[in-house]
Amino acid sequence: MVNITAFVNREIETKTERIIQLVSREDLGGVLLNAQHNFAWITGGASNGIDLSRENGVASILVRRDGKRFLLANNIEMPRMLAEEVSADEFEPVEFSWQEEKAAGDLLVAKALSLAVGEIATDLAIHAGTRAIENDLAPCRFELTEEEIDRFRKLGIDAGNSVREAISKISPGQSEIEIAATMQAELAMRNIISVVTLVAADERIKNFRHPIPTENRWRRTLLLVTCAKRHGLIVNLSRMVCVGKVPAELQEKTEATAFVNATLWNATRPGATGAELYRIAAEAYSNVGFADEINLHHQGGAAGYKTREWVAHPKSVEVVEANQAFAWNPSVSGTKVEETMIVMGEGIEVITASPDFPVMATSIDGREYLSPGILSV
Repeated sequence: MVNITAFVNREIETKTERIIQLVSREDLGGVLLNAQHNFAWITGGASNGIDLSRENGVASILVRRDGKRFLLANNIEMPRMLAEEVSADEFEPVEFSWQEEKAAGDLLVAKALSLAVGEIATDLAIHAGTRAIENDLAPCRFELTEEEIDRFRKLGIDAGNSVREAISKISPGQSEIEIAATMQAELAMRNIISVVTLVAADERIKNFRHPIPTENRWRRTLLLVTCAKRHGLIVNLSRMVCVGKVPAELQEKTEATAFVNATLWNATRPGATGAELYRIAAEAYSNVGFADEINLHHQGGAAGYKTREWVAHPKSVEVVEANQAFAWNPSVSGTKVEETMIVMGEGIEVITASPDFPVMATSIDGREYLSPGILSV
């Protein structure tokens, strides 16, 4: 039998060591993590989110330079945090009254300073006297641990299944809002939140790259997009659906988009930079006769605890790491291809494929890549 507790402890220790290295380089006494994505990361998937309209959460984690970890929360949140989210064995509780918290805007930083020796940095800019180091902290999240890869795979499978199940339950004539609700409900049944939900029917696919669902009704062609979150991790996927036979123009454009996607998958290897990947994508668009399309939307990039940890562009200096997740989303006006994958050694592993969904096969440098195609209903 797998020791789940040991599994989580190992993950937390690995991440703590990364933070220790960061605070040592920056000569800090510790780092205070309050952002919801960082709380999920350091705790191995727990949540400090109540109000999802905010980036900050209701509890914080202090990681001290010596590796000691603390959970800071008021008396409203602490009981549930310890009962349902984190262990007091891993994060020593530091509780304060909600009245004290409301009366003292700098309370979190003051508590952190009392627990550590030296300067305290924060992930978010929550206090004028402290340094916000989210940009320095972000690389600590990029290389997924073995435990995170396992959670990511399960999330990808469930998200791909959810979207496929939603497609089986929708019908032409429904509004984009109704279709979005069906997809969100299927994801919710698997404890997944769609943090980005896009649906476009017919002309709206061509007109808008970020189509928020409207009352527009589906007649012929449909695009569904979700950024699906569970335990802090986020996978991204898009699906194209067509009523009846797929028009030749749509097929041609989607095959071209799949070529760009496969080219990016093939090039996403440890050591590659975001700028190199952008250039490779631009060349791929040009090779299939759609050179200008790269100017109409970003191509995606690294994934993880944000919908994109970084996006590839002409001046990207970020470098691909082993065991890092990516979600490329190439598009040609009227269609789109998007999956989430993980860089595994010298290859990739796509984790969001939907069952019984058409694929488009593309061979690049002797390797075959299967991008999502167009489902005819």
